Amino acid sequence: MAEDLESLIRRADLDELVRFVDSTCHARDWEQLVRIRNEARSAVSTGRQLWPIATLANYRLALWAPAQDAVRALDDTARTFMPGPVSEIISVHHTWDELEEHLAPGHDRSLIAHERAMRGDRISIDEPTALDVPMQVQNWEPPYVMANYTDDGVDFPAPDLPTCRDSLETSDADPVDDPDSIYAFRRLVEPWTAHSNGDADACVVEGGVPEALGALGLSHARTASLSPYEALSWLAWTAASGGAHGKRRGAATGRGEAWWFLATFVGLADDWPCDPDELGDIMNSLEFTSFTYDKAPTGGWGLHLVIEDPEEGLAIALRATDVE
Repeated sequence: MAEDLESLIRRADLDELVRFVDSTCHARDWEQLVRIRNEARSAVSTGRQLWPIATLANYRLALWAPAQDAVRALDDTARTFMPGPVSEIISVHHTWDELEEHLAPGHDRSLIAHERAMRGDRISIDEPTALDVPMQVQNWEPPYVMANYTDDGVDFPAPDLPTCRDSLETSDADPVDDPDSIYAFRRLVEPWTAHSNGDADACVVEGGVPEALGALGLSHARTASLSPYEALSWLAWTAASGGAHGKRRGAATGRGEAWWFLATFVGLADDWPCDPDELGDIMNSLEFTSFTYDKAPTGGWGLHLVIEDPEEGLAIALRATDVE
């Protein structure tokens, strides 16, 4: 088998190397899979463009190998073109109890702990966090929509949201100055706009949904009320996603970015990390509305959301889209 690998590497035979990776995984020969990854990566320096094989081998290692072998995917540079962050891929089929003893302290360990907590694992309160949000999902948070990685590809399902059916005539309104909230939103959708084909805009107004959508430039819209669960799930899904062509950041980072945006809008970001219970109480006092309009892009990736803060008399309209 080693001679076969050397021959395939020398010929840069991508199709046969993919089959070689498949058979190695089927045989559960994880040492050989690491060797394939390393040899393919090294071949790039000799002009053989075998980085797809190095990436594939590292992906399969993270996804299917036992925990003690899967964590070796974190030590490699073959991450760049993987379909998602290694921390998220490893977390699909491995529990925290299986992984914990094999993970060195650091950013990767923290992200994996967050990912596994979002999948229901209990994480020690003493576990360091890199995201400034609690490891454990709070009782006011939704069951987040998680990505599923397989040999055949990746599924990033969007949250299940109600159809916008209520007709709304908007009202003229001028935006108020809130650069911090606008920046926090743009950071939330950055993979769509900076690394893909996406567009995003947002505005804060005094008033409610009619004024917010009017300031966004709409004269008519169709809307639907959302629960705090649905709205937070949508924001976190957006922040986790890479859109059409951007690099996916993962569920843990998506949740952290959603928390940061909401904390900024409601005035809790100045004392960051914010108190989770306080943010939860405020979340339940906000009102959330999804919207669409006649010329809204269909398909692809989208976030069309208005958040109202009745106590402050403010609303923020968020619009982001990305298509192939």
